[in-house]
This record gives sequence, structure tokens and C-alpha cells, in this order.
Amino acid sequence: MAIIEMVISLVCLAILVALAILSVKVARQYERAVVFRLGKLSGLKGPGIFGIVPFVDRIVRVDLRTRQLDVPKQTIVTRDNISVDVDAIIYYHVTDASRAIVEVEDYEGATALIAQTTLRDVLGQNELDTILSKRESLNQEIQAALKLVTEPWGISVDIVTIRDISLPENMLRAIARQAEAEREKRARIILADGEQQASERMCEAARLYEKTPTALKLREYQTLTEIAKERNLIVVTNGAENLGTTVGCVKALDR
Repeated sequence: MAIIEMVISLVCLAILVALAILSVKVARQYERAVVFRLGKLSGLKGPGIFGIVPFVDRIVRVDLRTRQLDVPKQTIVTRDNISVDVDAIIYYHVTDASRAIVEVEDYEGATALIAQTTLRDVLGQNELDTILSKRESLNQEIQAALKLVTEPWGISVDIVTIRDISLPENMLRAIARQAEAEREKRARIILADGEQQASERMCEAARLYEKTPTALKLREYQTLTEIAKERNLIVVTNGAENLGTTVGCVKALDR
């Protein structure tokens, strides 16, 4: 009889120890445990040690750390009817573990699908030039649209980055031609500005020479001096026009 009582005591003790072990749970610092008691939401537990009722409570662990979502390439038709392939990276984290479990069946898959749809919708409303030149504003617009959808799920979208935009070969050639034409346009404008400035300087010089004919003669002799350095040319000048002026210019040139 004593042996039977001892066995029963040991069995009861083992059951109590097992229940105690099953009732103690640990959640890491970056985790929260969503507790369901008989199918009804009971609350959040963690981080650290917490207790549950074995065989009555069920827990679902939720990671609160920031996650990255690689959005695969999406074929998008822009507002000006150009087909491009775009992919993006999205960073998000769970702000409310209860809503992330209760409001949506699979919050990771739902976030991935809504990210693809939002990427197509937002970029499809813009022209190709806008997509290529205003990525930052488009990133913010996509992020705002995603937040509007995911916040009721307890999800916060932190960063949206358009990673790559793939264009068809014919569009790449067209953009290259456009860039070349733009560079040629700028070069011609710069050349025209230079010609305008040079003509203005020449007009100023002509007015100065008109007031001082001697300066014009001096400039002529300076030009002849530069030509004479070649030593293979014969220069014929009208030296008999004004001998006194010529001598004065030569002395001025020597000085």
C-alpha cells in the first residue's frame, strides 16, 4: 500500500513539474508573445519570463525587428505608354503584434503583395522622365501609400527605395540621342555667347582706334612683328603714307 501511495505521489509530482515547465515561457527582447486563451485574444507578453495556462493558452511569437522586403521586378506601363521593369527594396517592422496576428492572416505575404501593387500603381501614373529624375519623391509617395494600407495591420513601412529601372534597348538609344543633342545644344549656345562677347570687344576696340589712329598703326606694326618671326614670308606695306607717323610708331614699339 505504501508503495502505491509513493508511486502516485511521484506521478503527481512529475505532472506538477511538467505543468510548471509548460507554464513558463521566455520572450526575447525583440519578440512579443500574443496569447490566445481558449481561442480568444488574451493580450501580449514579453519580453522576459511570463506564465501561461498549459493546454488552455496558445502563444504566437512576433518579431519586432526591422525586416527587408525585396520586391521582384514589376513590368510597368508609364503614363506616356513606355514599358519598363522596376524593382525596389522595402524596410518595415511590426508596431502592434496583436493586430499583425489578428487583423491579417499572413502579414509578411500581405505586405509583399500590397508593395508590388502600390509600386505599379504609383509609377504607372507618372511619365518616364519623372520616374528617372524624381526617384526620391516617388519613394516617399510609395511609402505614404503603403503606410495608409499597412498601419491598420500594425505594420509600419520605414523605407522604400526604387533599386533598378530597366529600359528597352530602343529607349536607351533614344535617351542617348537626346542627351547627345542636349550637349550639342549647350555647346552651340556657349559658342554663340563667345562670338557675341568677341564682337562686343571688337566694337569697343574699333571705337578706340577711331579716336586714336596712332594706336591702330601701332597695332599694325605689332602684327607685322609677329608675322616676321616666321622668316619665310614677304610683307609689303604702304610705308609712304605718313613717314612721320610711321617713325613715331616704330619708336613707340621699341619702347
